[in-house]
Amino acid sequence: MTDKDNIMIEEFFKQAAQQQIEDNGFTERVMQNLPVTTVSKSRRLSHLWTLFCLVIGVALFFAFGGMQLMKVAMTGLLQMVLTALEVFVVTSPTTEIPVNPWLVLLVLGFVLIYLPYQTGRKLSSIL
Repeated sequence: MTDKDNIMIEEFFKQAAQQQIEDNGFTERVMQNLPVTTVSKSRRLSHLWTLFCLVIGVALFFAFGGMQLMKVAMTGLLQMVLTALEVFVVTSPTTEIPVNPWLVLLVLGFVLIYLPYQTGRKLSSIL
C-alpha cells in the first residue's frame, strides 16, 4: 500500500469514529428486560452441585482407605527419589564428564524449593 492509501484509510476511520448513533433509550430497555433470576438460580445450583460432589468425593476417599493409600504412595515416592539421588551421587564420579554431584544436588534443591514458591506467590496474587 502507498502513503496515499494509508491517508485515505485514516481519514475514513476518523470520520467513522466521530459519528454518533442515537440510542433513544434502547440500551436501558434491553438491560431492564434481561432475566436476573436465571443467572443467580443457575449459579446457586452450580455451587450446590459442586458442594455435593465434594462431599461425596471426601466420603468415598475415607471410606475406601484413601489416607492409607496416600501414605503408601508418598513413602514409595520418597524412597524412589532418595534411591535415585544415592545412585547419582555414587556413580557421578565414575563418568567421563566432570560433574560435581553436590553442586547438581544444590541446584536441584534450589529449583524444587524456589519454583513452587514463586508459582504459589504468583497464583496468590492473581487469585
